[in-house]
Amino acid sequence: MPLLKIQTNRQLNEEQQTLLIKRASEAVAAMLGKPERYVMVSFEHNPAMLFSGSDEPLAYLELKSIGLPESKTSDLSQRLSSLVDGELGVRADRIYIEFADAPRSMWGWNGGTF
Repeated sequence: MPLLKIQTNRQLNEEQQTLLIKRASEAVAAMLGKPERYVMVSFEHNPAMLFSGSDEPLAYLELKSIGLPESKTSDLSQRLSSLVDGELGVRADRIYIEFADAPRSMWGWNGGTF
């Protein structure tokens, strides 16, 4: 049920992308205390991105999950920023992260909802 979307202007080869999404999946499961079998991660390279008037390396992340507590978003922001910096070389001040708590009835899976 957790979904992490990573969008960046940094181009990665296929092997780097695979490694990034695997590490991100493990990290999200650990951070949220959820089974990794429910975690989905997507990566998108978008060269047409600008932040603060600059096309220096940047990233936009979305983390959505059922029961995502607002009290954890500061810690999640720090940990996700560290992950992205380590994997993509994008500084924390060049990363935006959007958090969303999804109601169970609004999250579909396996032909039903959670």
